[in-house]
Amino acid sequence: MIEKIKILELVNTALEGTDKFLVNLKITPDNRIYIDIDGDNGVTIDDCIALSRAVESQLDRDEEDFALDVSSAGADQPLKLTRQFVKNIGREVEVVCFDGQKVDGELTEADESHIVVHVAGSKKRPAEDVNLLRSDVKSVRVAIKF
Repeated sequence: MIEKIKILELVNTALEGTDKFLVNLKITPDNRIYIDIDGDNGVTIDDCIALSRAVESQLDRDEEDFALDVSSAGADQPLKLTRQFVKNIGREVEVVCFDGQKVDGELTEADESHIVVHVAGSKKRPAEDVNLLRSDVKSVRVAIKF
């Protein structure tokens, strides 16, 4: 089986000096390698192709067969890394907490330990900023509006 640490090193080397960063790396027992990346200014198909080629060029299929899938962190995927939270400040998010609380609003602040979501007011309640500990948050997704 291909070692995860080896792939992690290859990915980090290939992304060094760019605004791209690793979000998720998964290797299955049958050597299917899944790499999800994001970027401070988004990710293009060319970015995925370049990373795929950089990683694949450092692996030997004669030594160990593998399948490689490099993709951008999808819009439907929850935010995981502080860097993703920071890049999405100003966007509408849907937050679900472990206690079942749901908060929908604009992400206005984010760091390693907490996020702040501005919830718009209505006739029944005033606008408010909701400060949440990241450890209390189950998932945060960017709201997709059409």
